[in-house]
Amino acid sequence: MDIPRYWRLREQRYKLQGNVCAECKAYNFPPRPVCLQCKSKNMQPYQFKGNGTIYSYSTVYQAPDAFNKQVPYLVALIDLDEGPRITARLTDILDNKIEIGMPVEMVIRKIYEDGDNGPIQYGYMFRPLLKKKE
Repeated sequence: MDIPRYWRLREQRYKLQGNVCAECKAYNFPPRPVCLQCKSKNMQPYQFKGNGTIYSYSTVYQAPDAFNKQVPYLVALIDLDEGPRITARLTDILDNKIEIGMPVEMVIRKIYEDGDNGPIQYGYMFRPLLKKKE
């Protein structure tokens, strides 16, 4: 399989794919084979809406090699509206504008390029929730 096709087929890079327990309705991200709450194996696929709030955040100043050109960047713990808490990068905001409890939404952004001739890798990040025009 060629590299671009491989990455396109990785749905979890572009969607918040998780699952929900058919027994107790607990949501999981990432998907799990067994419910963490009731231990049921009756799990159903679920795509999260991508909205949540910032629980906590930090600025990264020392990053893995692939991300050295991007420092400093922001990462946050996001409480999704459906329940799970996930770690994700923040985008489209300065660190002095972030507030705990701030509503955010998932967007797709370029994560990094794998060398000069490698594929460009995209994935989800979160930005402040845009207010809709009335």
